Amino acid sequence: MLSADRVPAPLLVLAGIVSVQFGGALAATLIPVIGAAGSVTMRLLFATVILVAIIRPRVRGYSRADWATVLCFGLALGLMNFTFYGSLAHLPIGVAVTIEFLGPLALATVLSRRPRDLIAVVAAGTGVVLISEALHVPLAELNWTGIGLALAAGACWAAYIIFSGRTGAAFPKLDGLAIAMVVASALVTPLGVLTIDEWTTPWLAKGLGIAVLSSLLPYSLELLALRRMRAAVFGILLSLEPAFAALAGLIVLDQRLHTLQLVGMALVVGASILIMGGNAEKDPAEAAAT
Repeated sequence: MLSADRVPAPLLVLAGIVSVQFGGALAATLIPVIGAAGSVTMRLLFATVILVAIIRPRVRGYSRADWATVLCFGLALGLMNFTFYGSLAHLPIGVAVTIEFLGPLALATVLSRRPRDLIAVVAAGTGVVLISEALHVPLAELNWTGIGLALAAGACWAAYIIFSGRTGAAFPKLDGLAIAMVVASALVTPLGVLTIDEWTTPWLAKGLGIAVLSSLLPYSLELLALRRMRAAVFGILLSLEPAFAALAGLIVLDQRLHTLQLVGMALVVGASILIMGGNAEKDPAEAAAT
């Protein structure tokens, strides 16, 4: 069996992206039924139960700094999910994704040290806007509550990237992720449970599928990848998410792509290839400082 440590870090990220976008397409069929809060609760709660049962994380022997790190990771994870799903109740999904993606793009820009990275950021940002079709939505039709929630989701996404890497360095295997998932679930479950009228078998089945595809697999793969990858590179590689979201929408929801979206996908893929063509592994000095 191939160890995750032997798989190139960019491939782990790509696998996580594919998983989370198909999970998002599945969630799009559940949110209209039980609401955003209920969908997030099912997603995080089921993933937490499965992960804790498998990992059985050790809770002794960590410093206060380690606990502060995993607590911040869990809060960022929970708020990222809750605010983004909340934004979908007020904004078109393409606009919400574009605004949220400003978080990772800003992080990548701040952390980038090579001109090539900055060029890739610009190309990826342009591609995201074209894929989302945000330019075709009149400003007057935008809901400022939704914009605020999407911006908050983007900030939480950037924080998630930072604290995921630090948690992976401080906790062995997936122990830190399991603990962070408990924190995230404790944050959103009280709100989500109140919005679910009944727990039917079809809803539970979809909730379980969303938990595995959107939380369990991608978060695990991303944490493993961030142990060996610069956060700037990771943030730019995430620009592939809209492209895979479009693919998942086509396959699962029968959503068709327009010419500008295809152009945007080409820009995003090109930017990611530009980054993957360089050294995506963490520099030894950066890894030691993480």
